[in-house]
Amino acid sequence: MLTRIDHIGIACHDLDATVEFYRATYGFEVFHTEVNEEQGVREAMLRINGTDDGGASYLQLLEPVREDSTVAKWLAKNGEGVHHIAFGTADVDTEASDIRDKGVRVLYEEPRRGSMGSRITFLHPKDCHGVLTELVTSAAVESAEH
Repeated sequence: MLTRIDHIGIACHDLDATVEFYRATYGFEVFHTEVNEEQGVREAMLRINGTDDGGASYLQLLEPVREDSTVAKWLAKNGEGVHHIAFGTADVDTEASDIRDKGVRVLYEEPRRGSMGSRITFLHPKDCHGVLTELVTSAAVESAEH
């Protein structure tokens, strides 16, 4: 079961400038930063509301660190903007399997590590009306389950 919109991913060329825009314009502050070498991105998570125990929503700003990363390729084709929407779930494995059974292509055979220790997978945008869709189980939910 999908429980909420976890975050909206926004691809950008300059992470620091984009963070400053969201801070100065909306008052959003950086909650978390990291480099995900596997995905080839440097990212900043900006908390919009809620608390850190799973009720928060986030903007995830993504800057490629390699030209061969999927975000770099996406930026070259589309320019800056909304890259994906992520839905939270208590069990990314089960949710991905259930959605795959409905004929939607799941991009990773096994979920991968995402931001802040989460487990993630993506759904093919051509099967989701043009929207790259991420399924995410936060590390907090994951540790509570095990």
